[in-house]
Amino acid sequence: PGIATEPVGERRLTMKIAVIGASGFVGSAIVKEALDRGHEVTAIVRHPEKVPPHANLHSEKGDVYNADDVARLVAGHDVVISAFNPGWGNPDIYNLQVKGARSIIDGVKKAGLKRLLFVGGAGSLEVKPGVQALDLPGFPAEYKQGALATRETLNMLRNESSLDWTFLSPSADLAPGQRTGTFRLGTDQMLTDAQGKSRISTQDYAMAMIDEVEKPRHIRQRFTVGY
Repeated sequence: PGIATEPVGERRLTMKIAVIGASGFVGSAIVKEALDRGHEVTAIVRHPEKVPPHANLHSEKGDVYNADDVARLVAGHDVVISAFNPGWGNPDIYNLQVKGARSIIDGVKKAGLKRLLFVGGAGSLEVKPGVQALDLPGFPAEYKQGALATRETLNMLRNESSLDWTFLSPSADLAPGQRTGTFRLGTDQMLTDAQGKSRISTQDYAMAMIDEVEKPRHIRQRFTVGY
């Protein structure tokens, strides 16, 4: 893994990016990062009225469980980013997350798009060879079903031959913080800092996501970001 830093003085091409789940915890950070870099963003959400206005932002109400609706809303975009999550407090989070992910994948394919990026989870990262975090006895019960669902989403993507997909797993501790622009990238293993902590700010996570949109380096791969 190398240090990822923000390119200086480079002219970026403006892209049309559809973000599903754009008003959520991670989705809103991704939208801000994309807008700050001058991209045109369509926010696909349940409640468009919750999305703050911006000249380059268009909000659309969409049903994530309807592949035809997804296809209609993402058509004409360069890239789709899914930050969809039915809510950690939802008792049926596993089934709804898997159903939504399947619908998003099918909708993007129906729209004839190739590039799909998913906000992944840290639970499916390896903490030692062959052992994923969510399989450890101490993995928090309240996050287990959601983590299992995001792992299943990764498995679904790995079976997709027609999409140029990418799945970005955060570090274990994902929380609002600074946009430092200095972080490490990894693949399937959880990254930890010198103190043994696995962490990344939502701002730097969003930066890694939009970096990947602009300069794809992990086509048909999962990667992770951490300090």
